[in-house]
Amino acid sequence: MKRRAIVAGNWKMNGTVEQAAALTRQILATFPKPPAAEVVLCPPFTALGKVAELARGSFLLLGAQNVHWEGRGAFTGEVSVPMLKELGCRYCVVGHSERRQLFGETDASIHKRLAAVLAGGLSGILCVGEMLEQRQQGKTWEVVETQLRIALDGVDSAVAAQRLVIAYEPVWAIGTGQNATPAQAQEVQAQIRTWLVQRFGQMTAEAIRIQYGGSVKAENAAELMAQPDVDGALVGGASLEATTFASIVEEAADSKRHSKR
Repeated sequence: MKRRAIVAGNWKMNGTVEQAAALTRQILATFPKPPAAEVVLCPPFTALGKVAELARGSFLLLGAQNVHWEGRGAFTGEVSVPMLKELGCRYCVVGHSERRQLFGETDASIHKRLAAVLAGGLSGILCVGEMLEQRQQGKTWEVVETQLRIALDGVDSAVAAQRLVIAYEPVWAIGTGQNATPAQAQEVQAQIRTWLVQRFGQMTAEAIRIQYGGSVKAENAAELMAQPDVDGALVGGASLEATTFASIVEEAADSKRHSKR
């Protein structure tokens, strides 16, 4: 099965509304026609409305960086799925390593967030990945499998096939400039695919797209995207520069266009 490449730009806590608008315009201007890859922009919450306005009618899709599992209530500082949908979000990142490491999100709370995202009709980008010491101890797959098993508990196969994206992001490669080698990324992402076959069946597993995230740059994108189980990228810092981000999108699109899978 051929899977359409998906590249998501995670802008993290960067940019004012004005800066986000300028970057969105620059990204749109770099593509004379819509790319073959699916492109998602995940700006800060404050800029979601403006980016949605500029992206309307274009190939760009809007994503949020996080969400709470409740639809409403006394949860100061949080946002809900209905709020994100109202702004035009189609995607939501769940379980990013920075949320896990810096803000104490647990596998259990990530499960609740993902369940809310999928139940609310959005697509979820579920992030999984190991820390450096866990890789050094040979526990990469043990960590990733636990994150998958808990987060995807109860998820329906049909929903997973249509609205689930998994982002493998080795924590030691995020923002460090040290990306996993293409072979390392493929090894873990092939293990994820095999696990998905056991969890959902062959057809669903083949439909689910698996991104790589962790210091993805224009210079390494082609080799990473050429791997059979790398279906795109979750891009951090490089998504803040329009031409660099566009290069990654094009590499992802080209790699899947020529893929025999």
